[in-house]
Amino acid sequence: MPHVNAEKIAELLRPFVVLDSRQLSATSTYLDLLLKWNAKMNLTAVRVPEDMITRHFGESFFAAEKLLFWSKAVSVFDLGSGAGFPGLPLAILAPEAQVTLLEAHGKKAAFLNEAVSALQLSNVGVVRQRGESYSASADLVTMRAVEAFARSLPVALHLAKVGGQLGLMIGASQVSAAKAAAPGVVWEAAVRIPSSESRVLLMGTKSITVGQ
Repeated sequence: MPHVNAEKIAELLRPFVVLDSRQLSATSTYLDLLLKWNAKMNLTAVRVPEDMITRHFGESFFAAEKLLFWSKAVSVFDLGSGAGFPGLPLAILAPEAQVTLLEAHGKKAAFLNEAVSALQLSNVGVVRQRGESYSASADLVTMRAVEAFARSLPVALHLAKVGGQLGLMIGASQVSAAKAAAPGVVWEAAVRIPSSESRVLLMGTKSITVGQ
């Protein structure tokens, strides 16, 4: 199995984020685990380790840093977490934030549990449950590359506290639809993700209770 050393990881991540030695070590462990599991199940269609670093880790760290600076969130839900992006990079950047990874798929949830254990992230919990049936709420809800985006956005909105924030990693072509589908959100200008012409980070604040 290919291994990418910490120096190379830092170089590939430089357009997105600058990590300290602890964060780089955690990222290296996370990448090795993702490669191991991805050989057995389809956690990501990206197979080349260097591409995983930029496409998944880089973009997620970039978004996480922006979201943490903007929202000052204490509690975070990562809806449809999948392979853990952006929830795990956010937890690596902010050990003071309590991050819940919501993932209904059993094997993906098993991967997330192993990753949390391997990374020794005491601030992360994995919940094998659909967001629609989860009753808690958070300061910040993140969502990236989920299936059925139009159906998932109202779920994300429901999970956010009033006055809480949403952080959506979506295609630029989806921004108008997202804004139209969530009129109870005060949206910031979309932020283009480095090295991508089509992917953006869209951040918004929930101003009213859903249904009002």
